[in-house]
Amino acid sequence: MTEPTALILYGLLVILTLMLQATGAITQLGLGYLMGARDEGRTVSGIAGRLERALGNSITALALFAPAVLLIVVTDSSTSETRLAATAFLIARVIYLPSYAFGITGLRSLVWNVGIVSTIALYLLAL
Repeated sequence: MTEPTALILYGLLVILTLMLQATGAITQLGLGYLMGARDEGRTVSGIAGRLERALGNSITALALFAPAVLLIVVTDSSTSETRLAATAFLIARVIYLPSYAFGITGLRSLVWNVGIVSTIALYLLAL
């Protein structure tokens, strides 16, 4: 898989996470509250709450992963190692979402680490 393909697929996964989180929030908080000003703070719990936290983490991961991929593309430094790192990142993040949503903490931590190490590897390989 190419690095840009991994980035595109990860962007779609983040969008899916957003949609799942919004669905959970609508169920718990109601559409009226979510469409309003939300002046009174309400929180979601359970899977919806974990999806909200997973979404925040996914956006952070995207903010770190995307520049690394763009550096690889701009510098024309794609190699089998960079493609492997991008693929490992994507697979880890695909596993991360359900492991966070369903509270599988050991697996969630493991795949988070695979994702961040893969991202670091992309930056180092772009040098």
